[in-house]
Amino acid sequence: MRRGFVAVTMAAVLGLTAACGGTHTAGAAGAGTGGTTAVDPAPVVKITPVNGSRSARPDQGVTITATGGTLQDVTVKAKGTDVPGTLSADKTSWKSSWTLTPGGSYQVSASAIGSKGKTTTATSAFRAVTGTAATSIVQILPNKGETVGIGMPIMVQFNQEIPAKAQAAVEKSFEIISDQPTEGAWRWVTAGYSFNGLPSAIFRPKTPWKANQKVTVIVHYAGVRVGAGVYGQADITHNFRIGDAHTITVNNSTHQLVVRKNGKVIRSWGVSLGTGGDVQSDGVDHLLTTSGVHLTMDKENPAHMVSPGKKPGDPGYYKEDVPWATRISNSGEYIHQSVGQLACLGVQNCSHGCVRSPAAAAQWFYGWSYRGDMVTITGTRRQLDWSNGWGYWQMSFNKWMKGSALNQSITTTARTAPTLTPTPTATATP
Repeated sequence: MRRGFVAVTMAAVLGLTAACGGTHTAGAAGAGTGGTTAVDPAPVVKITPVNGSRSARPDQGVTITATGGTLQDVTVKAKGTDVPGTLSADKTSWKSSWTLTPGGSYQVSASAIGSKGKTTTATSAFRAVTGTAATSIVQILPNKGETVGIGMPIMVQFNQEIPAKAQAAVEKSFEIISDQPTEGAWRWVTAGYSFNGLPSAIFRPKTPWKANQKVTVIVHYAGVRVGAGVYGQADITHNFRIGDAHTITVNNSTHQLVVRKNGKVIRSWGVSLGTGGDVQSDGVDHLLTTSGVHLTMDKENPAHMVSPGKKPGDPGYYKEDVPWATRISNSGEYIHQSVGQLACLGVQNCSHGCVRSPAAAAQWFYGWSYRGDMVTITGTRRQLDWSNGWGYWQMSFNKWMKGSALNQSITTTARTAPTLTPTPTATATP
């Protein structure tokens, strides 16, 4: 790589001075007893990208090195805002934390000091290339400012698939900050396995989130190399909250639903699950409720329900509007008000696969629950698939982690964690 113009010029001048001065002798000074004294050279500071460049690669960031001394002050700015970076333990190099914004202009100043106190200051001003990828971030879930349940995943959704060879770089751009450090892992999901058909990177904690904390997601997407000569366009910052710990258990044997808040039972009621008896060409009995760990998703009042795989006139065909419906899967399962057969509640299974509930209970649950609350159903003959809705807790964590492009778990950054290694001035993306 080329050297920064200013750093090279200063080093050259200092080197020339030392060569002209040569060694100091007593005779030349008119006193002393002879011998020589070495001149202590000033440190050399190198900045990459080079000063004046208009084609800096965003994915390579900014690197500053000091030879013959240690870095003292580093300032990297874009649009007047500090760019974050990390100083090496020996203070001889500095590297920007994240990639650069395509087309962004940057100004760098760095100084170093030698063992005898001589200093060198170098500067560089450059611009990153402008090529941006067609692949963009459509949305991040949960929504900004939303309060969600302890089972809620984080989903970064794209308008098209991220190429496999770029997934590791994109995954490295994900940053999660939470009040409580939380271990988890990202998994890449293609459009066919996504709940809404959008290719996604999904973060799932190893164990449920601790209740009542703030979570910040930062996708440092700007400058990530997505393809040949094209880079992510912009960073996104997203805040949401984990609310109280809501857990719901549904027992098919007892026909009872129990609601707990922060570990304490607060309500329970009789329910009616799916009758079964409708095995279709896919081999699935679509009238059975699925067992497993579901997450509450969206809410509809009313939900418009139509029998899957059937048309008017077919045996078992139905079409109805159901009040106070809280979705728990993508296969048409809801916790909702029972619009008929009230005698079945708490006694036997009479539904088309949903969790029928008394009207007052369904309305209360509709208003009380968050998205991402954990609903565990037991005792039925059909299992929830991990890709059915938000059934991600159905997969073991070790298997989930294998879907990471980095094949590793991460621990979120604690919001109140102290800075362990002091870094020179620098902090933000343009």
